[in-house]
Amino acid sequence: MTERHSDIMADRNSDVEKKDFEEHHVERSVLELSTDPRIIAFTPQEQRAIIWRVDRRLVLTLGFLYMISLLDRTNLGAAAIAGMTTQLKMNAKNNAYTIVSLVFFLPYMFFQPPATVAIRKIGPRRFLASIVFLWGVVMISFGFVPTWQVMAGLRVILGVLEAGFYPGCVYLLSTWYPRYELQKRNAVFYLIGSMASAFAGILAYGLMQLDGRAGLQGWSWIFIIEGILTCFLGVLSYIMIVDFPELSPKSWNFLNEKEAAFIVARIEEDRHDIKLEPFALGAYLRHGLDSKVWGFSALYTLTTTNTYAIAYFLPIILRDGMGFSTAKAQCLVAPPYCAAAIVMVIQAYYGDKWHLRGPFIIGNCCLGILGLGLLGYTKNDGVRYFGVFLATIACNANCPALLTYQANNIRGQWKRALTSATLIGGGAIGGIIGTSVFRAQDSPGYRPGILTCLIANALMIVIVCLLGFKFWRANKRVDSGGKLIEGHVGFKYTF
Repeated sequence: MTERHSDIMADRNSDVEKKDFEEHHVERSVLELSTDPRIIAFTPQEQRAIIWRVDRRLVLTLGFLYMISLLDRTNLGAAAIAGMTTQLKMNAKNNAYTIVSLVFFLPYMFFQPPATVAIRKIGPRRFLASIVFLWGVVMISFGFVPTWQVMAGLRVILGVLEAGFYPGCVYLLSTWYPRYELQKRNAVFYLIGSMASAFAGILAYGLMQLDGRAGLQGWSWIFIIEGILTCFLGVLSYIMIVDFPELSPKSWNFLNEKEAAFIVARIEEDRHDIKLEPFALGAYLRHGLDSKVWGFSALYTLTTTNTYAIAYFLPIILRDGMGFSTAKAQCLVAPPYCAAAIVMVIQAYYGDKWHLRGPFIIGNCCLGILGLGLLGYTKNDGVRYFGVFLATIACNANCPALLTYQANNIRGQWKRALTSATLIGGGAIGGIIGTSVFRAQDSPGYRPGILTCLIANALMIVIVCLLGFKFWRANKRVDSGGKLIEGHVGFKYTF
């Protein structure tokens, strides 16, 4: 009896240890429990060193490029309160500010699917570096426009150039990491980018002090200096951006053939989709018949309705709606974005650890509903500013969560490319909605815009619940020996 009791206790302890290991050491299981010779050729310490090298080179480089992308895309709000609307005769009658904000998103949306094909064909380094440099030139041109109509035309060109950047980065990141290591990287990528939104106002305020230099107003200098910075990063990125994992030994001062094989083996063990199938337009577009592709796109549309509305109109709401000075309005944009950065990193850590995406997204939506309610329907400026915090945290924390949610539930290189394009294309639609529902005539309360963002958060909760039900049924079917998910044995959906 004693020996049997000891055996039972040992089995129970073993089960507890195994469960604890699986729950708290997900990355370690990928690294250390493999039998693939390409993986076990390295010690666990060497494996982690390789992954950390990839993180530094890939995530940080793309993150800083995304930061300048967001800076260039959303600096209209800062320029608007720095004198641009007055000099270019933008007013409620012609609704010029909304038009200039809006026209960016039309080409940005339509050019994304072909852009994800182009990045795969041309290669990330040449493709991304080229478009970054070219849109930097366009940004410099913004500083010299004589009319708002010319600025609107340049914004169209900017939309074409930026169309390939964000979905290209999302796609590239998803090809490098296993599913349950991805959200932390997406969060860091998005966190670095969101710092642009946090400190764009402070930077813009500093550049406004150049007002009068060379006969140009302060708002012009915002575009010119930020455009020069973009061109510089475009040139630098040609050296620093790395290729897809299987081609990474060709990248400057990066992985050798053996280390690249280790990265490829990890992806193969996780989802078996590293191999690139020959491109065929019909097969590429056929992936669009999968309903979840459009579910993810709808979710990103709805969350970016909130992110773009806040990015473009928060400085104006702070100044005109809450009565802050131009300087304070520029600077008060930063704290909510800093808080959002902290929350998204915490959520990324636990999302990867617990293999959960949907519940975090729903929680953020609830937070957004509360924050928007405080911002739009209370009178006290302190309470309204607290609402800004909650709303900004909610929509920005949802962006990396949604990027990972879709990446975790898709297989195949071209399907991954199409889904990245439709997801970010949905973000472009969100930009159109977010910039068009906040109209000049609704100032300073912007109630229709606030209500639209509230509805967007509520719809997100509904869609995540529907996707969760779909995923639960599919996983249950697989467990019963039924139809495979994504055509691969052992693949199951992540909730």
